[in-house]
Amino acid sequence: MSITKSQVLNALSYVNDPDLGKDLVTLKMIENIQIEGNSVRFLLVLTTPACPMKEQMKQACINAIHHLIDKNIEVQIDFGSQVTSRRQDNGQILPNVKNIIAIASGKGGVGKSTVAVNLAVGLAQKGAKVGLIDADIYGPSIPIMFDLQGQRPQVAEINGKHKIIPIEKYGVKTLSIGFLADQTQAVVWRGPMVSSALRQFVTDTEWGNLDYLIIDLPPGTGDIHLTLVQTVPVTGAIVVTTPQLVSKADVVKAVGMFQIPQINVPIIGFVENMSWFTPPELPDKKYYLFGKDGGKQLATLYEVPLLGQIPIVEKVRAGGDEGKPIVLDTQSPVAQSFDQFIQNTAQQIAIRNANIAPTSKVNITE
Repeated sequence: MSITKSQVLNALSYVNDPDLGKDLVTLKMIENIQIEGNSVRFLLVLTTPACPMKEQMKQACINAIHHLIDKNIEVQIDFGSQVTSRRQDNGQILPNVKNIIAIASGKGGVGKSTVAVNLAVGLAQKGAKVGLIDADIYGPSIPIMFDLQGQRPQVAEINGKHKIIPIEKYGVKTLSIGFLADQTQAVVWRGPMVSSALRQFVTDTEWGNLDYLIIDLPPGTGDIHLTLVQTVPVTGAIVVTTPQLVSKADVVKAVGMFQIPQINVPIIGFVENMSWFTPPELPDKKYYLFGKDGGKQLATLYEVPLLGQIPIVEKVRAGGDEGKPIVLDTQSPVAQSFDQFIQNTAQQIAIRNANIAPTSKVNITE
């Protein structure tokens, strides 16, 4: 029998994107259909290169073609990605950045920067275009975690304006006050200077085309957080916690800040760090050093996803100190935990863009 493109599209119209709830044809996720004899090949354009449902969708497409056209058809599916975006500022600032994601925590010491670095590197490994701003002006850690101590970003004239050129490593464009200040000197700045530095990182830097710009915020709530939401529309926030009660109590305040009506930044989800300890010699044993399921309880309370639970192991600390994020070690069990978190995060950003109104810059008056 001869196969037509119309038949293929009709069959694929019965396959839904499990996250977005609409069929692949309506969502314009099917491209470049090629038919040769009894063989069909096409491109399936995902909403993120880190899509965790890729294999499920592939099998659903094959099943639909076999069931609705002919079970003997050879089906070959190529994958592409077009990361979605919801921006309401007409792209005046960061016009080529699709999603701006804030990584926040209620308190310090929960591994927020570790989460931000591994998320950025993991997304880049999957093919996304990623940038990372170290917005913790008083305690920058990105230079160490990328093994970039002593590096200085270049400045170039672009369209008549002088722009900072981020330093790129592991496929991630990075910028930190640690690249600009003497590492042995404390940054003793008042709030306006700190806010000015962040604005410069955003507006005076040549970030280029990015699918995700990750902002590693300082702990707590303060000037940096307000400056960020007043400067650019933030797609959403990821909140980092540990299972223990002290961390959970402070997380409530961080979430409360994003949910203030004047700010109203969606919470993409929680990630629970230091969830348990597993000794290398006892790979099936879990010791809950800081309590159990605190992140899961918070996710239930706020009705948002728990994006991941990351165990505490020496390799995570060593990777941070050596400038080799643990996600680069694909054989490590903890890297697999991060990988699941990264896929869940990309998935939830796509769902957020499909179902929630775009955020805009916040106007806060004194």
